[in-house]
Amino acid sequence: MAYQQKLAEKLLVLNDRGQGVLIRMNHIKKACADPKRRPSFLTEKSMESAVKYINRKFPNIDFRGGSQQLSLIQKQKSAVLEVLSSFYDSFVDVMEFRDHVYELLNTIDACQCYFNILVNFDFTKNYLDLITTYASVILMLSRIDDKKAIVGMYNCAHEFSNGCSDPSYPRLGQMIVEYEHPLKKLTEEFGPHTKAVTEALLSLQLVYPRRNLPAEKWRNAQLLSLLGTPANLLSPASCDTMACEYLPMDVMERWIILGFLLCHNSLNTNTASQDLWKMGLRSGLYVTLTRDEVINVHKLSEEHFDGMKGYSKRVADIKECKEHTIINCGGVHREKRHFLRSALKELTKVLEDEPALLGPKALYVFMALSFSRDEVLWLVRHSENIPKTKTPEDYSDPHMAELLFYMERLRALLSRYSYILQRYHLQYLSQFDALILNDTIQSIYVCPEEESVLMTSFVSALSALTLKQLDSGEEFDLRALRLDWLRLQAYTSVGKATLALKDFPDLAKIMNLIQFHTKMMDNMDELLQETAELSILCFYPRVFEKMFSQSSEDSSMQRYLMAFPTVCAHFSQSTHHMCPEEMELMEKQSLKLCVKFLEEIAQHTCSVVLEISAEQSNLHEQLLPKHCAETISAARNKKMKKPVPKKGEVPKEKPGTESHRKDRVVVTNMDKMHLTLTELCTSYSMCSDFTVFKHIIVPSEFLISQLEQRLSKIFVRMANYNPNTQDILRPSELLSGVHAYITSLNTLSRYINVDIPRLVRNVLLQQTQPLDSQGVQTITTLYTNWYLEGLLRQASSGLIAHCPTMHCFINQSVENEQNFKAEEFSDICELRALAELIGPYGLKFLGENLMWHITSQVGELKKLVFENMDVLVQMKANFDKPEMMSSLQKRLTGCENVLKRMTIIGVILSFRTMTQEALEEVLQKHCPFLMGPIESLRNYMATDSDIKVAISVYELASATGLRCDIDPALVSAIANLRTDNSSTEEEYKISCLLLVYIAVSLPTLAVDPATFYSREHGGHQNNVHCLATAINHLSAAMFTVQNKNIEQHLKEFLQVASSTLLQLGQNVDKVEIKNRDSVYLLLDMIVEESPFLSQDILESCFPYVLLRNAYREVHRTFIQTMG
Repeated sequence: MAYQQKLAEKLLVLNDRGQGVLIRMNHIKKACADPKRRPSFLTEKSMESAVKYINRKFPNIDFRGGSQQLSLIQKQKSAVLEVLSSFYDSFVDVMEFRDHVYELLNTIDACQCYFNILVNFDFTKNYLDLITTYASVILMLSRIDDKKAIVGMYNCAHEFSNGCSDPSYPRLGQMIVEYEHPLKKLTEEFGPHTKAVTEALLSLQLVYPRRNLPAEKWRNAQLLSLLGTPANLLSPASCDTMACEYLPMDVMERWIILGFLLCHNSLNTNTASQDLWKMGLRSGLYVTLTRDEVINVHKLSEEHFDGMKGYSKRVADIKECKEHTIINCGGVHREKRHFLRSALKELTKVLEDEPALLGPKALYVFMALSFSRDEVLWLVRHSENIPKTKTPEDYSDPHMAELLFYMERLRALLSRYSYILQRYHLQYLSQFDALILNDTIQSIYVCPEEESVLMTSFVSALSALTLKQLDSGEEFDLRALRLDWLRLQAYTSVGKATLALKDFPDLAKIMNLIQFHTKMMDNMDELLQETAELSILCFYPRVFEKMFSQSSEDSSMQRYLMAFPTVCAHFSQSTHHMCPEEMELMEKQSLKLCVKFLEEIAQHTCSVVLEISAEQSNLHEQLLPKHCAETISAARNKKMKKPVPKKGEVPKEKPGTESHRKDRVVVTNMDKMHLTLTELCTSYSMCSDFTVFKHIIVPSEFLISQLEQRLSKIFVRMANYNPNTQDILRPSELLSGVHAYITSLNTLSRYINVDIPRLVRNVLLQQTQPLDSQGVQTITTLYTNWYLEGLLRQASSGLIAHCPTMHCFINQSVENEQNFKAEEFSDICELRALAELIGPYGLKFLGENLMWHITSQVGELKKLVFENMDVLVQMKANFDKPEMMSSLQKRLTGCENVLKRMTIIGVILSFRTMTQEALEEVLQKHCPFLMGPIESLRNYMATDSDIKVAISVYELASATGLRCDIDPALVSAIANLRTDNSSTEEEYKISCLLLVYIAVSLPTLAVDPATFYSREHGGHQNNVHCLATAINHLSAAMFTVQNKNIEQHLKEFLQVASSTLLQLGQNVDKVEIKNRDSVYLLLDMIVEESPFLSQDILESCFPYVLLRNAYREVHRTFIQTMG
């Protein structure tokens, strides 16, 4: 009979099915409670009357009499069926599950099965699991407030669509009504099963009390300690009740509480039942049904027994146990967690040092994981609902990170050294277990055929295991053996079994041992899920986050913080195939928690790293040359024996004094930060990556991301740019600070395996763009704005002069002093520093902005040319006729404006040239191997080659800072300036006339006293020497765009300019010729700077003797002025 009933198979299938149904009930409850996921028909105002009518008439709903209330359902019947079908089918699943459970429990009672957790462990466990799962399903069903509305509305829609009710509706409706008071109905149902349930529960009286010992007894027994008895270090850890040693406490408590609630008769008659029940009541206040759904043990038990006759003593027991639990339970579990932290730490350290001990001591590992999981689950359940107690701190644990950390370490050890475990247990199974099982079987005097076949197959399967299979990488699958053992337990546990398992306890012991050993071979993941899975934390996000927050505030816990995100990898293990809708929600919640924890760890680590870097930057800043003035002055005063400063003046400490230590006990702020950094970085060494719902998480990338964002902001903040006052830090000082930060950051790679060079490259590369990845302005934008608005604008207005001799800009001697010294921001060192900071990309952006200002000036120049076009055409044709030129000159307007705008262009181009030279020097230092070929390619290009090819080569060369005959950026800007209405001929004509306009305007410079040429500075005080740069670059760009000969037009310019300037020599008015010599030098400068002109060309149209006399005159004037 036992063979035909298939009790083992039914128990397995129904337990899995029951878990799926239970999870679906939980999902429906959550969906109905969430306004976002709640079925729309239950929330629409128009449906309120229908819902109320269904709830009032349920389950006997009159479809004809309620036609007015149900009219909306009739209109939307298809939509109602579609939306509510999954909910309705889930309730039908509950009904079908109930039917199958009834049938199986009645069959088990009929077979008079024997249950003992110490003997037929799997059979008893599956039986108790089925009872508690079934009770949990019914209790969860009763908690769904909208069940009547959902079932009734669905059936109404079905009636309107098909003309009849759903076939399952009558029974389903009756079941929902019956379970309005679930415990009362369940107690009636389980009356016939009391004997079997009580027998199974009482078998726990040897297991549960031993597992429920206080921490003090654990400590005295040296529980989980491998070093407590060194002589037994290599002995295999085993006992007669292997699976009971790591059986979860919450499972046993659920069995005891729900089991005695359903079958409570023995509580009044059996002292053992009372003791076990009271122990369960004293273990905690809450027992889990599923996920985050719990039952208040004492409240539910008291309400259930309160109305029963003869149970007044039990109600008193419940109240007494509740008081005991509130007073003592929190402290007991706090001590247990404290013990487990130290025990797991010792166990982990020993096994990391000697991983071979995992073989004989595997049981210790699973016991440690199970005990720890029990305490975590207990704390999570009770932290959400803390009772009124004098010690609420017992229900929170700031050291939870350490316990979770060592749990994860033990899991990692089992995974890493799985080969050791398999090799050890394979030999154990084939060379010990198989032999002793065979001897045990031989001692059985009566053995039916079916049982004999099963036991013989056990021996054969175990004897066939060899090390060659393991070494060849063969996958082991011993699930069939374990299922056969469950079948054998079922066959030998029925009342009239020929071979009764309870009569052969040795067989049960050896088979339970073998079952554990086989799981080490092929099913370790299932064991880990049973003993170390913490997916309940996914459903208690507030508690989980609170644990993390408390641990992160404790400096001693910072090295364990990575355990929190890695625990999120467990959450995928609690999903069930019967509730796929829940998977997406769990995935989002898991990733949300994981990312939050990693970001907070990264933020904390990032803050400490950057604080250290900031301190190092401050120390480095003290070593800048600008701070040595006081030291030099003090040394000079001492040498000259000047009076010592007064006593009130405290002498300034020299850099480096902060490193002097007089006492090692004194801990500085830097010491504390380095210690904190060490602790935080230790947490990153826990794992390089892990997987959460098929998402690969790399913790160090979160730190890199945080550092990248924060560094970008810091570098921008270090520039100290103030757009109102136009204040900014010198590029060299900012570069020094950036180098200090980078040097300090490089020390991070000593603590943690992160790619700091990649981080620095990303940050600095972003700073070469106008905006970084966050859309924030970069130092490229800040310095571009400052040089344009702060330096070049004042240079254009004459407050700052370009000094070719010193290759920088300098302040003019005026009454209104600027708030900065131009040379401190524009000399060679500063521009090199700028090129280092913003690189070729940044300087390209700066160049584009410079070109925009140039094109705006060119646009105005074209307007002036257009206004004076007739005069300029005549002047171009008659430049060699002095009398006509003199009369035309009087008709010409805007000469000063033209020269001023050209000077502005020249100043901008001179600054661009300086930045390009600085970039070239920087790149020559960093990548000479790249600069050499580019320079050769530029030199190879001939002026008469294809202009498109030449421009592309010049663009490459210009990007590296190399000087080109034609500026490709200016060519592009001039080309874009051309309007659609203007023709090529008109543009060419304007370009030619612009050169004429400039040439004939040059004599007006002689009148300006600021045109004086300074030998010291190598230029004119009003920056007109920049006209040479402007004329050469602008003419080259304009005629390149128009595809004309640059040299020919520059020759024409020289002829016109020479002719007009020679006329200055004929003028006897001293005012008009005051700075004539300084103006003459412009022609020489134009030729010197131009790659298209030579001195021979200049000599042909302007006597060199005049240039020589001009140079002598300006030098003589300079000497007299200096004298």
